[in-house]
Amino acid sequence: MAKKINLEFNKNEDGMKLAVSAMMNKLAVIEKGGGEKAIAKQKEKGKMTPRERIAYLIDKNSVFTEMMAFAGYDMYKEHGGCPAGGTVAGIGYIKGRQCVIVANDQTVKAGAWFPITGKKNLRLQEMAMENKLPIIYIVDSAGVYLPMQDEIFPDKEHFGRIFRNNARISSMGIPQIAAVMGSCVAGGAYLPIMSDETIMVEENGSIFLAGPYLAKAAIGEDVDIQTLGGAVTHTEISGIADYKFKTEQECLDQVKRIVDKFGSREHAGFDRTKPALPIKDMKEIYGILSAENNKQYDVVELIERLVDQSEFDQFKKDYGKTIVCGYARIDGWAVGIVANQRTIVKNGKKEMQLGGVIYNDSADKAARFIMNCNQKKIPLVFLQDVTGFMVGSRSEHSGIIKDGAKMVNAVANSVVPKITIIIGNSYGAGNYAMCGKAYDPRFIYAWPNAKIAVMGGEQAAKVLLQIQVASLKAKGELITPEDEKIMLDKIIEQYNQQTTAYYAAARLWVDAIIDPIETRSVISEGINAANHAPIEKPMNVGVFQV
Repeated sequence: MAKKINLEFNKNEDGMKLAVSAMMNKLAVIEKGGGEKAIAKQKEKGKMTPRERIAYLIDKNSVFTEMMAFAGYDMYKEHGGCPAGGTVAGIGYIKGRQCVIVANDQTVKAGAWFPITGKKNLRLQEMAMENKLPIIYIVDSAGVYLPMQDEIFPDKEHFGRIFRNNARISSMGIPQIAAVMGSCVAGGAYLPIMSDETIMVEENGSIFLAGPYLAKAAIGEDVDIQTLGGAVTHTEISGIADYKFKTEQECLDQVKRIVDKFGSREHAGFDRTKPALPIKDMKEIYGILSAENNKQYDVVELIERLVDQSEFDQFKKDYGKTIVCGYARIDGWAVGIVANQRTIVKNGKKEMQLGGVIYNDSADKAARFIMNCNQKKIPLVFLQDVTGFMVGSRSEHSGIIKDGAKMVNAVANSVVPKITIIIGNSYGAGNYAMCGKAYDPRFIYAWPNAKIAVMGGEQAAKVLLQIQVASLKAKGELITPEDEKIMLDKIIEQYNQQTTAYYAAARLWVDAIIDPIETRSVISEGINAANHAPIEKPMNVGVFQV
């Protein structure tokens, strides 16, 4: 597609840019946290916002990859919302070292933990453990959000799992540093104390299992916050904290000094050469896919705008054409790419129009390629735009379930890092086979046009309509074609709302929604993070039918 300027390209480009613009507008609102009034109250106390704290902490002009900014998006409306899940976090560089950084947002319900807050924090700890990255906690939280305590407190993946992970992370030799900038209450008080080193800000920082009100109610003691658990108390009397400073900036400076002295660690040894930009214009990515995910395109054209020198070495190019596999470099890193194909291809004299469907031969090819990448210790990148596996008697008789299981088996047992980008549709078992969230990608991102569901909206709505109509007719109700049309439209509207990238990101099915132009950067940063964790065992696929 030498610069293929045509009506379709321009229409796609306009649609994708509008989708990106809408995403940025939503992010701008999220970044205000609890709002201007809440921010102003923090400023009166000499406190920075969580984003300001992170900006001060990380190296100037370095890359910060924010994670899960859309956590909780459009959720908890009856509780006033929970922007970014009440936590600002991501992977950034401190003194040249990649670290996971987790900062409570005190402007959102005083930094209280909603159910999605716990899920987000657990995912961030998982990133630290999988990639063996140091983790920095910037603590300023009122603890569990009591009106929803039953959804955050007692279960395996709830609040207490955070402290279990603290212990596990420590046992893995991964550094944890806690900077206490505000409240640290009740069970949350264990987090900084289970970290390697704890730093507190005088006057604003406090750590205690029970605050003054509870101390009064429980044992009748009258005590103020600072006497009970302030920086002076914990550095001079209890010995719980290790350092105290008068300002947040001084506190964060100490974090930098500690990180600066970390010893070097063994790396995984993924191959990297000098980075090179694609020869083909990266900005043309916007014009390749339609924002509605309903047009054919050649995924190779997209890949050539992501990889160094636009060089892509295809594996089994003329076999299994509904999945494209091949080797390339992204920002210097060697990668194996597995991508769904949505274009017209020729099989002999016959033309096939592909819609991101996985056929038997494609699944077979992809499984073999994934095993090859594991053999060669090459990280995998999945570009998802999949409507599922091929259905029908011909596919079933050819063993599509067997071939699909072979691919799923390879994805599940892969030991090299997997990074998934959902660039279009992600439907049904295709989501699994192309390394959806359930298959442990190190990082998973979505473009703003992405859709994630068990099947496409129109197909799902027709299935649901048939069930509803059959149920109503069984009760003796008369259903006219007009009634069916109204019911179908209502089902489609509701279903489509639940398939958007924002719905997925709110529930942490993806780690972030990204501008397509950022795809190279997030892949490179992801492999750089993964390179801190050596592969400890070879791939073993177990038993499957061949």
